[in-house]
Amino acid sequence: QKAAQNLKASVPIKFHISSRTDTGVHALCNAAHLDIQRGPGKPHFSEEQLLLSLNYHLRPEPIRILSAHRVPSSFHARFSALSRTYIYRLLLGCSHHSQVPVFERDLCWAPTGGPLNIPAMREAAQFLLGTHDFSTFRSLNSDAELTSPVRTILQVDIQPSPGFLAHHYEHRPLEFWEVKFRGRSFLYRQVRRMVGALVAVGQGRLAPHHVKELLEVKDARAFPPNAMAPASGLFLKSVEY
Repeated sequence: QKAAQNLKASVPIKFHISSRTDTGVHALCNAAHLDIQRGPGKPHFSEEQLLLSLNYHLRPEPIRILSAHRVPSSFHARFSALSRTYIYRLLLGCSHHSQVPVFERDLCWAPTGGPLNIPAMREAAQFLLGTHDFSTFRSLNSDAELTSPVRTILQVDIQPSPGFLAHHYEHRPLEFWEVKFRGRSFLYRQVRRMVGALVAVGQGRLAPHHVKELLEVKDARAFPPNAMAPASGLFLKSVEY
């Protein structure tokens, strides 16, 4: 938004982003829209001019504009979205945080305690598909009472994934996995709590059917203590329109 103010529009620029994330969460791709009104006689920005100008003012920040498109006035980055896709990156094979490759630091979660039971996690993930009251899987915040806890999960996948520069440390018994969630929208910290529950299943601390029972309880206080996955492994992958 600060970068957009440097475009010297004739009226203050209104900036709307598709999704907010917790501190420490990453975005491979996000979407936003802004309305720019230029002064009399000044031509509209072209898409390329807008991209280059915003990136110029964003140089100090870890964020880049990948593309810009003119949209109808009815478009809204948040409310026009059909779905959002998140991935959560897990690293297996580390018995201590010091064993996480330096290039992966703060970009994945390396739960300790040995290998995960992936088939059990996949079985548990099936209970999350569909439309449910996800009260147990949201952290309470000031907006919680105003927001419906009912959400629809369209896709859950748990698949192996290559790590960043992983071919340079193939001698180490490290495995990367991605948990992918796609849904129209998500509750506050819902994805991190779902991942935490699935990892607890993979560690044998919960059985797959316990995820179904947590859903049915519909109480955030029923969520296992200290089971929420850390923010560092979560990425907003894309927003679909």
